Amino acid sequence: MKFNLFRGHEAVSAEPTSATTLTMAPTQVVIVTAADTSSSNNTEINKNDMFEEIKSKFLNEIDKIPLPPWALIAIAVVAALLILTCCFCIIKKCCCKKKKNKKGKKGKDGFNMKNMQGGEKHQDDDDDEGETGLTEEEKEEEEKEQEKLGKLQYSIDYDFENTKLTVGILQAADLISMDSGGTSDPYVKVLLLPDKKKKYDTKVHKKTLNPVFNETFVFKVPYEELGGKTLVMSVYDYDRFSKHDVIGEVKIAMNTIDLGRPIEEWRDLESADQEEPEKLGDICISLRYVPTAGKLTVCILEAKNLKKMDACGLSDPYVKIQLLQGGKRLKKKKTTVKKNTLNPYYNESFSFEIPLEQMQKILVAVTVFDYDKIGKNDAIGKIFVGSKATGLGLKHWSDMLANPRRPIAQWHPLQPEEDIDGQLASLNAKK
Repeated sequence: MKFNLFRGHEAVSAEPTSATTLTMAPTQVVIVTAADTSSSNNTEINKNDMFEEIKSKFLNEIDKIPLPPWALIAIAVVAALLILTCCFCIIKKCCCKKKKNKKGKKGKDGFNMKNMQGGEKHQDDDDDEGETGLTEEEKEEEEKEQEKLGKLQYSIDYDFENTKLTVGILQAADLISMDSGGTSDPYVKVLLLPDKKKKYDTKVHKKTLNPVFNETFVFKVPYEELGGKTLVMSVYDYDRFSKHDVIGEVKIAMNTIDLGRPIEEWRDLESADQEEPEKLGDICISLRYVPTAGKLTVCILEAKNLKKMDACGLSDPYVKIQLLQGGKRLKKKKTTVKKNTLNPYYNESFSFEIPLEQMQKILVAVTVFDYDKIGKNDAIGKIFVGSKATGLGLKHWSDMLANPRRPIAQWHPLQPEEDIDGQLASLNAKK
């Protein structure tokens, strides 16, 4: 009995323990899962409610905007594209910075293959640059060779007893053609700088590229002054109707040659420096015409800023007036000489009898000369007025005819004599 009671007691006591354990475990699990599901469901509901509220508010705000739907869609697309482009630019900049940093780090490393290859490439680039530099120089040399202007044969001899420098212009060869016919009309101008007053011209040789001159010119220069001189021999192409074109020149510094013996040699022509037009000065003249009397009065009033022609830095200017018709000189008159001045005042009048019907054919040429007791008087500058003139010359003449019996004064800039002579020759050739 004891045994059975003991066993029964064990069984009785065992059953409630097992039952309690079995019933406790599932109740705990059920409670946990129910709480979790309820909380997750609540959060999802809250999120959905929030989203719905935001969506409804957004749609309400859109409905308030006074724009059609397609416009809103277009604005949204543009905004999206702008945002995308901004993002792309930012990403690109970041990537570029990273690459630069990597390159910088690689450059700091000592000896890796990429650096070695990069160095070789840099050397190759330098070599290529050097090669291109050489080719440019070669090209320049080739261009210079192609642009050969010709050559000049000359002679130089100095007489120490009489202090005379004799320059001989013998011949030129292989000159470039300056005229449309494939030839030139060359002549040579010789001067001893810095003195521009005394200069010599050879004869003009027509239609040739190999002229033979055989002309000599003498400069009287003391030997002690000769070292500071420069002999210039310029070859020009003569043009009857326009300014003469320079072909080339030879410059010789006198302190670089041996004058103890005569010199005769060939030298290639070099391109002449393009000098700015030299200012020759201005002249003021007055014109007056009386139609009833057929009387033209030309008054030379004054000149200013004339070119220095003498060694002392002054000039001895006078003015020559020429009455021209059809290339022929009808009359000429001249003023008095004003000594040692670059701003002479004359106020001298000259009258010419010209019928009214001839006024359209008449030209008046005015030339300013520097008077020289020894040698030829050099022209400083020249102008001309008339119905066939241009610029100020034509305007002054027209103003005179439009205001009969009244003197009309006008300043005129002086021009080189050869330029004005070329213009006059071209006017006569048109006839």
